[in-house]
Amino acid sequence: MLIPSIDLMGGRIVQLVQGEKLKLAFDDFDYWIERFSKYPTVQLIDLDAAMRQGDNRELIEMICKRLPCQVGGGLRTPEDGQRLLDAGAKRVIYGSSLFNSDGVDKVFAASLKKALGEDALCFSVDTKNGKVAVKGWKDSVDLTPEEAVTWLEDYTSAFLYTHVDTEGTMQGFPMDVAAVLRSTTARQLIVAGGIKERAEVDSLDAMGVDAVAGMAVYSGAMEA
Repeated sequence: MLIPSIDLMGGRIVQLVQGEKLKLAFDDFDYWIERFSKYPTVQLIDLDAAMRQGDNRELIEMICKRLPCQVGGGLRTPEDGQRLLDAGAKRVIYGSSLFNSDGVDKVFAASLKKALGEDALCFSVDTKNGKVAVKGWKDSVDLTPEEAVTWLEDYTSAFLYTHVDTEGTMQGFPMDVAAVLRSTTARQLIVAGGIKERAEVDSLDAMGVDAVAGMAVYSGAMEA
């Protein structure tokens, strides 16, 4: 399944390369909302909140009223997730807050499951140079993605894996990584990072893996 992504920064839809370099920006929200209205899930990420540089709350609430979204970016408490669910999000994405200096914060993960229910949760495991990347991909934790997924398996309905090394590059997603992660978890697995064409989405689908596409869609390289 293809999941189109809407990344928000500074009140616009943006596409970054490896989470840093701005490549594309749009403010024609109605156009993209209409384009994505046929999809059962759209991924909505507040990059400003993820980078602790403010937020795009009003835009998120507007989009959630019009599209079925899983929403993430800077969620630190169960209350943060509940506010988004109350605003119309179908599911909320937690990432950096699941990790600490010791690795995975299982106590926090358990508190999210208790407060929100695992069906409302998607846990984000992003990696850079083979290690889990956190805080807007600026820091890392000494864990492999397989280790993180294994520790978090019992607390969520889905995992979102972003391969930061290829994010926004349209160089293709590493299929071997998807295969390893698919064998690691029985939960829904969604991957992102470098997907450039429909054939990749089809190959991932054959593995039982869903795909998030951003740059390929917004640049017109892939129809969505």
